[in-house]
Amino acid sequence: MRSWRTTFSSRQQEKGLRESLQKRSDKPLLRGPLGDGSHSLFHSFTRCGSGLCLRSASSRELSKMNYTYEDISRMIDHSLLKPSLTFEDFESGCRLAAMYKAGSVCIQPHYLRRCAEILKGSGCRASTVIGFPHGGHLTSIKVAEAKQALADGGEELDMVCNISRVLSGDWDFVRSDIKAVIEVVHAAGQKVKVIFENCYLSDEHKIRLCEICSELNADWVKTSTGYGTGGATMDDLRLMRKHAASSVQVKAAGGIRDMDALLQCREIGVSRIGASATQTMLDECRLRLNLDPIRFDAAAIADGY
Repeated sequence: MRSWRTTFSSRQQEKGLRESLQKRSDKPLLRGPLGDGSHSLFHSFTRCGSGLCLRSASSRELSKMNYTYEDISRMIDHSLLKPSLTFEDFESGCRLAAMYKAGSVCIQPHYLRRCAEILKGSGCRASTVIGFPHGGHLTSIKVAEAKQALADGGEELDMVCNISRVLSGDWDFVRSDIKAVIEVVHAAGQKVKVIFENCYLSDEHKIRLCEICSELNADWVKTSTGYGTGGATMDDLRLMRKHAASSVQVKAAGGIRDMDALLQCREIGVSRIGASATQTMLDECRLRLNLDPIRFDAAAIADGY
């Protein structure tokens, strides 16, 4: 049992985390001791006299916490894809992902080699994008991108299907395009996530893509690039989980920015989340699990996800 005051390394860190959580929360964030000044598990904040305190989770909430920190942290692919990111942003983002034990860093292709160097031995995988963000590249270009990414240390490659060909109903082309990249990546012992960009597609398109990706043994089907007109929706995630083979995992990207949304995805059967709000979500996760905060001073990078 630890008091609120001893949970944080400094008042500044406590203040910053409260402010970060408040921006996304519809629950009141307040301050002060909890009854006897201790707590066993965090879930949300409530008012205590003139200050702010943490409310212990109810028995119902406790029963839902059937996860460890790494169960959650390894779900996150930390996104470093925004065009305006600098070398300093990339370096900081990679180190943040490694420190927080994210599943991977999905980074701009030109910085992938350095990303792989930073992440080596951390358990956080180096990943990048292929045919990003519109999927309109020639198949030969996508294959060349994949080969370069593999040479640079890429372990998971997120490729965009040819959205125009999907909307045109040219399924033979769509299949051969995806197949060409999967074959190259699997031959190297690495993994592929196929991005649909669902905001432009009908349910029929999404279902057919799930079927094709299942036939081709894709490792994941993924909702979005994070740079279209919309991101992941729970309805789309349920649809993709239903129609993709059990061997194909599902990744949500775009709009998943807090623990409640992440846990809702997890309940559906989603195994990965593309996100830039990694630090905020995992700080909240550690609060809920009554774990010490991770000290990382660099500012979290707001990306398109």
